[in-house]
Amino acid sequence: MKKFFGEFKTFIMRGNVLDLAVGVIIGAAFQAIVTSLTEDIISPVLGLFGGMNFDQYKLSLNDGALVIGYGKFLTAIINFLIMAFVIFLIVKLVNRVMAIGQKEEAEAEPTTKKCPYCCSEIDIEATKCPHCTSDIPSDK
Repeated sequence: MKKFFGEFKTFIMRGNVLDLAVGVIIGAAFQAIVTSLTEDIISPVLGLFGGMNFDQYKLSLNDGALVIGYGKFLTAIINFLIMAFVIFLIVKLVNRVMAIGQKEEAEAEPTTKKCPYCCSEIDIEATKCPHCTSDIPSDK
């Protein structure tokens, strides 16, 4: 049982699990902001065109026994689109900022070359092939 809890502790303390937990918490808080933006600002403005709040659109069937609130569904779709757009902008901004700090890597000097006789890879400084024992001509 002690080993199980030790493995669980190792799993939880890995960086990507903690990053995911922080992301979920921040995402839930951000969702409240987007929901408020949609319900308190966008829906009333859209309601100006329809004559009522966007959330209040409903379809009544069977003499009111079945009520389908499609206005709330449309509001949820708008919430999702706004959230996806803002997250896209944030990721784009973060990628741009991360690219500023990175320098383009120069190609590394080769450390090996091919033996012209047996085509084995050998050290670039080698004068004799360790595989076929041929003398390697100097490239200089």
